[in-house]
Amino acid sequence: MAALGWLTPRRRSATARSVLAGEAAAEAARKSSLEAESAVEDEPERAEPEEPEFPVVGDERAAAFFDLDNTVMQGAALFHFGRGLYKRKFFERRELTRFAWQQAWFRLAGVEDPEHMQDARDSALSIVKGHRVSELMSIGEEIYDEYMADRIWPGTRALAQAHLDAGQRVWLVTAAPVETATIIARRLGLTGALGTVAESVDGVYTGRLVGEPLHGPAKAEAVRALAAAEGLDLARCAAYSDSHNDIPMLSLVGHPYAINPDTKLRKHARARDWRLRDYRTGRKAAKVGIPAAAGVGALAGGTAAAVALHRRRR
Repeated sequence: MAALGWLTPRRRSATARSVLAGEAAAEAARKSSLEAESAVEDEPERAEPEEPEFPVVGDERAAAFFDLDNTVMQGAALFHFGRGLYKRKFFERRELTRFAWQQAWFRLAGVEDPEHMQDARDSALSIVKGHRVSELMSIGEEIYDEYMADRIWPGTRALAQAHLDAGQRVWLVTAAPVETATIIARRLGLTGALGTVAESVDGVYTGRLVGEPLHGPAKAEAVRALAAAEGLDLARCAAYSDSHNDIPMLSLVGHPYAINPDTKLRKHARARDWRLRDYRTGRKAAKVGIPAAAGVGALAGGTAAAVALHRRRR
């Protein structure tokens, strides 16, 4: 049974490395932003209180941060990427079977176990070792069309678009490889992505990570540092995730959303009166608070951190 040790979830807390990872990710991702003030007044009524307009149009000090796996996309982006690489003969069938089992567990459990996810990343790193970054980026575009495009949750996509239509910036914040996250963000017209960085030398992957995966507390640190660099007011920002591992990130913002939540996140969200939405069944949670129009690290350490941003041209 020792071989199945990765099936057991383990708690992680913020560490100095997590803080450093988050801050470096945000600094790498930084772009100039306009400083604009826009206050939101909520006028509750005694009966049937109404939600204030959200997202607030023109509030450039507000932004939205979206987890990727099972929040924006069904399943794990890393698994879909692995399928595409297998099709292109990057690795053998036994490794695809390993990816498939990890994906099956992810879908059945609905939980991101850090050690499980790390195991998947280690497999991916060994596969891309020796390949050029430009080669994987080009292949990634093809893989998105083949395996990912039709797995985007329409409801979550509509939420992201509502923020964009309101003139706000939208980032993916994910432990997935930054190259994969960047492609997805660009295809969805989002502002950009913060994600895990694989080390490369002279444009060739070494098979190692730069620092640690952008996961759990590191995501929160990335959002915090990016908000400071971009002049954002976190109390006016929104964050969306399916996993209790992202509670640190969700707790940072004034508008946390539990999307397709796992059991622990659903319980936590209900206890704190957070907004919920489950697109897996089409049912609405008791408190939704989503506009009708929607209907719906990067890493630090060793030598570098990289995050790609793509501004949406309006």
